[in-house]
Formats: sequence, structure tokens, C-alpha cells
Amino acid sequence: MKKISFVLNGDKVEANVEPNMKLLDLLREVFGYTSPKHGCGKGECGACTVLIDGDSVRSCITLAVEVDGKEVTTLEGLQKDGLTDSQKAFIKHNAFQCGFCAPGFVITTEEMLKKNPSPTEEEIKETMANNLCRCTGYKNILEAVEELVDERKRG
Repeated sequence: MKKISFVLNGDKVEANVEPNMKLLDLLREVFGYTSPKHGCGKGECGACTVLIDGDSVRSCITLAVEVDGKEVTTLEGLQKDGLTDSQKAFIKHNAFQCGFCAPGFVITTEEMLKKNPSPTEEEIKETMANNLCRCTGYKNILEAVEELVDERKRG
């Protein structure tokens, strides 16, 4: 076991973890955060996406020991003050059906817009392609993000 400490959704936390424990399991089983989902288990679908020091990572392939001394943010951490602008846009556009992939898309969108507030349509498509949704045709997801970008440009 290794003792790690890190900031989780704004709170300093500690945990004793096995060297091979995945961050996804730590977040869900130890800390009770359910927004990161276990999808593919291979880092390909994006359902487990969280932010580490502001960068999106797949928590299903990230070892828990790797976050020692870092800052981890889940969707719960992004929405401490209510729904994010991304969530509101996705709801408005009925972008999701089952919602399983939604947290990964929201985290990905928030990261993208923080790093690039004015992405092109192609950049949005390229970024969103890193997340898999089995229910939609992506049209509503892309429309939601494009509208959010336009709204932010207008202020």
C-alpha cells in the first residue's frame, strides 16, 4: 500500500492505495464519485474522463498513485455551483439519450474551451471524436458545443 494525497474537487484528500489501483476505482469506490464511468476499460471511450491539473485523462488507465500531489477534478467538482454552461447547452440541444457518456463529453468540452475559447467546427469535431456515444449521431452534441462557443464569443 502507498499513501497518496491530492486535491479532489477542491478538497485535500488522502488515501492508501495498491500500486496497481486505477484512478477510476479510487474515485468511485473510495470517494464515491459516480460521474466517471467504467466504459471500455482501455482508455478509448472517454466515459471515465477526469481532469488532472487541468488536462483531461482517462481514469480507467491512470494509476491512482500518479495523482499524488496533483489536482483531480470530476464532473461533480465542475458543477459545485450548479450545472456548467456545457451541461446547459447539452440539455438544451437534447444531446444525450442515456447519459452514460455525458460526464466525459462535458469534461472534454470544458477543457477544450478553457484552452481554446474559439475552436473551429473542425477542432470541435476532432476534440469530441475522442469520446464515444453509443446512443446519438453526435449531431446534437456538436450543435450544443458550437452554440456554446458562439454564446461565449458574444459574452
